[in-house]
Amino acid sequence: MKTRTLITLLVGFLLLAPTASAQKSGAPKLVQFQMAILKKGAKWNTTEQPQKNSILHQHLRNIVSLLQSGKAIIAGPFGDDTDLAGIFIFRAASTEEAKTLVDADPAVKAELITPEMHPWFSQDIFKKAAMPLRMSTVYLAFLKKGPNRKEGDDKNPQIQELQKQHIANIERLAAEHKLVVAGPFGDDGELRGIFVFRVDSLKEAQDLCASDPMVKIDRLRVEVHPWQVPEGVLP
Repeated sequence: MKTRTLITLLVGFLLLAPTASAQKSGAPKLVQFQMAILKKGAKWNTTEQPQKNSILHQHLRNIVSLLQSGKAIIAGPFGDDTDLAGIFIFRAASTEEAKTLVDADPAVKAELITPEMHPWFSQDIFKKAAMPLRMSTVYLAFLKKGPNRKEGDDKNPQIQELQKQHIANIERLAAEHKLVVAGPFGDDGELRGIFVFRVDSLKEAQDLCASDPMVKIDRLRVEVHPWQVPEGVLP
């Protein structure tokens, strides 16, 4: 029942409700974290490999320090070759505080990576990373506004019915232990939220996303990446 309630809240929050209305009496508490989406920076391709390796080693040491201090709850690189490098998620009071932490990272200072900051909400299910640091692969889906998402269409009876089907589909994936994290962004932009899948392949994660009724009608679009995360953090 707790999983059902949480997923229902998260998805309704993600697709229909403004941020302030999501925290209702009796609902599972959502915690605001700060997410830095790391993009390959201006000097990613121009830095000599020995220097780049040295900076990335310092970057890794910084990640371990942030995880051990509890300031970062999870951090890791994407495993595919795109302009996205990875993600930091911080337990911070504000975007500014998180931005200060990420700006101090050696790879950010060296312009190998550039952060894009977003407030992000989730139930606080995260545990301390196991040390020494070991990584495993999950699949992260960015949920984005689709071309068929229209302002105010949440009052349309057809959209409301699809919303019920959408929630039922997500509850099914959570019950099957394939969907392990879901949460919305708090800045009402192009990015609506993320899903994190613990499945065997990128294709399986993509197929699970494609089963979503809101994706089928192009109200949401998804972009899925293999994501290396520290073992022990996610359920």
